[in-house]
Amino acid sequence: MKSYRFGRFVLDRRSACLHRDGAVSPLRPKSFDVLVYLVQHAGRLVPKAELIDNVWQNVNVTENSLVQCIKEIRQALQDDTQTIIETISRRGYLFASPVVEIDERDPEPYAAAAPSAAPEEERPLPLPERPSIAVLPFDNMSGDPDQEYFADGISEDLITALSRIRWLFVIARNSTFVYKHRAVDVRRFARDLGVRYVLEGSVRRAGNRLRISAQLVDAVTGGHLWAEQYDRELGDIFSVQDEITRSVVAAIEPQLLAAEGVRALSRSSGDLGAWELVAQAQTHVWRLTRDDYGTAIGALERAVDLYPDYAPARSLLAFRMLFAAHMGWIDRGRALRVGGMHAIRAIALDDFDSWGHIALGYLGMMERRTEDSIAAFRRAVDFNPNSAAAHGHLSHGLAFAGQDREAIEHAEEAIRLSPLDPDKALFLGGVAVAHYGAGRFAEAVRVSSELLQLRPGFQGAQRLRCASLAQTGQIEEARKFLAATRLGQPQLSIEWIRASVPYQTPELMERFLDGMRKAGLS
Repeated sequence: MKSYRFGRFVLDRRSACLHRDGAVSPLRPKSFDVLVYLVQHAGRLVPKAELIDNVWQNVNVTENSLVQCIKEIRQALQDDTQTIIETISRRGYLFASPVVEIDERDPEPYAAAAPSAAPEEERPLPLPERPSIAVLPFDNMSGDPDQEYFADGISEDLITALSRIRWLFVIARNSTFVYKHRAVDVRRFARDLGVRYVLEGSVRRAGNRLRISAQLVDAVTGGHLWAEQYDRELGDIFSVQDEITRSVVAAIEPQLLAAEGVRALSRSSGDLGAWELVAQAQTHVWRLTRDDYGTAIGALERAVDLYPDYAPARSLLAFRMLFAAHMGWIDRGRALRVGGMHAIRAIALDDFDSWGHIALGYLGMMERRTEDSIAAFRRAVDFNPNSAAAHGHLSHGLAFAGQDREAIEHAEEAIRLSPLDPDKALFLGGVAVAHYGAGRFAEAVRVSSELLQLRPGFQGAQRLRCASLAQTGQIEEARKFLAATRLGQPQLSIEWIRASVPYQTPELMERFLDGMRKAGLS
């Protein structure tokens, strides 16, 4: 009879016991059976009905019986953040931790669960299919034991915030805090917990000043991917803690995406899994060009074909298609039809995926359903308040609806959260559209020029700069820039803009068309 190991736990079927570091964690028989079934199907969404049929078999029970078992299991696993067992809304449960089968001849299978007892040559836990990260407890460098709570609070908040990134596998607090006050080799730490990436850092207080240092490490290669230092005045301690957490999480999300994309590019396309196809696509979209978007959409279409129930592939494919239609790179009608279908399916698969709601927001914006669009963008922010992308796209939705002040606030929040984000040009795009819609044409020229320095192929910004130059009286320069712009957008016309550029009111559309006419467009 097979037993199983995951993290610091062993599920011993011979004794019908769950062990944590060799000690028994009590479970009722049915809760144990539910856990066994989930572990045996790790990495797969198990519908509730399937669990009930296999665990209770011919006994009629309500779904509440299963819910109570899951609750008891999570308490035993100390899985408050659903890092080990994920609830998939209205569908079932996913056991997300890597699992290792234990040889039934092993006389003491639970002994292997304790990291401190594991021999150096022990095989590491297999890495999950999606990117994985653990947060080492931040060091208190202040020399004051009373400041320990702040370092612990930063570490705990980072774990919670990272857990809201749906494509990321995050190790729970109770597993990482075992390493507190221990000299830890990052590679060994990652091996013990079965992760690729490690976030580590320190907190130092001197008088009324705080210095928080953090760095992101690829524990497999030993490479340092990102590092930052934050100096703050010590005011409201919880506000400072929240600000640092948001800044760190927003900054490392694009770094993780970039690192995963580079890894995917080094492998043959036939050898890529669902996440790796998504990561490969992400390496192309940041350049904001027709060819790069074509490559990205192709990779995402392949991911959806191979893994039709993988929500991140569907949500990102939906968004990329809708954005490409806005730029004029693909057929608008097909993009709205097919992209909309993928967005709706992504939400059905995972209602908490912020990219799914961003895609729905973009669909509503392109179809000029203003209230639906902004509501979807706001849901994306609600699900992941630390997502610079969610704030940036809410900024676009508000800007095209003429809500310029709030649009600029969300764009600035996106940039503040992730100042070096590869998508910074998109965030600036929301600012430029907001200024133009409000009649601040000189500001629109300035911001659109700035973002085109970052992404020269951003055709939406090219069009906006044409109109802005014309509205500030720089007619000659506007016409020259329009001629250059049309080389990459031969379909550009007043009629095309009316159909494809998503200004939400007739007044905003006419203001934009007025600028384009002055620049010489007909």
